[in-house]
Amino acid sequence: MPEILVHIVEGRSAEAKRALMRDITDAVVRHFAVPPERVVVQIVESPRDSKSRGGVPFSEM
Repeated sequence: MPEILVHIVEGRSAEAKRALMRDITDAVVRHFAVPPERVVVQIVESPRDSKSRGGVPFSEM
């Protein structure tokens, strides 16, 4: 069972996340030859003040 974790900063719409999960599932099915019901995709959202790039929190960018 392939399991894919996607880490993102919070704020994406439910529709955008659903579309991403569908596209990732389709890619895994196509490239790993597994049935879609075996693919698990989890989106892990972080608050903007809990993630940084170059030491600067996303909330300050």
